[in-house]
Amino acid sequence: MRKLAVALRAVGHRVSHQWVAEALHGLGYSLQGNRKTREGSANPDRDAQFAHLNATAAAALAAGEPVISVDTKKKELIGDFKNGGREWCPEGTPEQVRVHDFVLPELGRVSPYGVYDLAANAGWVSVGLDHDTAAFAVATIRRWWAGAGRARYPHARRLLITADGGGSNGARVRLWKWALQQLADETGLTISVCHFPPGTSKWNKIEHRLFSFITQNWRGKPLVSYAVILNLIAATTTTTGLTVTSYLDTASYPAGVKVSDAEMAALWLERDPFHGEWNYTLVPRTLPDEGVIP
Repeated sequence: MRKLAVALRAVGHRVSHQWVAEALHGLGYSLQGNRKTREGSANPDRDAQFAHLNATAAAALAAGEPVISVDTKKKELIGDFKNGGREWCPEGTPEQVRVHDFVLPELGRVSPYGVYDLAANAGWVSVGLDHDTAAFAVATIRRWWAGAGRARYPHARRLLITADGGGSNGARVRLWKWALQQLADETGLTISVCHFPPGTSKWNKIEHRLFSFITQNWRGKPLVSYAVILNLIAATTTTTGLTVTSYLDTASYPAGVKVSDAEMAALWLERDPFHGEWNYTLVPRTLPDEGVIP
């Protein structure tokens, strides 16, 4: 306001900054922040893909088959660093944390990868210490199936995965498809994947049914150790009955692993007629009692 008043006085108008403020309000102006509404270029079949994904998930749930939503949560620094939010403490005794957020070499950072079981309203989160790769993502799904899914769905023959279009479980990631094929071969499950269209990851159910509640549960609490992170994740609950299992994954997942054209050609990959790059199925190449199919 003061700068505008100075500019106006320079061209002969005798006004104050208060007058400028009143004039702007009179013209319908107000102070406003930015609003996140633009999602970038939208695919013309965006809504159709949402309809396809929802119909596929509804059919699988109606048939009693498992449907999971997967994604990587934001990487977290380990140590006495500031964590957003507030918690109840004796007045005047906030927890003391570091001023600067530099990685502590002896602790590093973690990548929580989550599996959310839609029918059971249950989460499984692997806290990884190495790279967030497709191998890490599928390893988490494998542990979920061995630790919870197989017992929960003993007669399942298919598994439906809903995932973002990018990241370690992206639609274009070869290692993701290759690793899922290994999982299908090991379990005998036919694994179908439906990806969300580009720029729509916030609609992934794991975001607002699991990750948001984990963030609420540990707000204002410095993540000083792996044990603290695991306990806070596992202690996350909701009034609708959400339960969460946490696991510390200390395995190594090297970045930059390449999958050759020959390895891709060997996959039993069936692409859906509707946007096969987003919707596809990996069929197991083994039979439960007969080994590898020739």
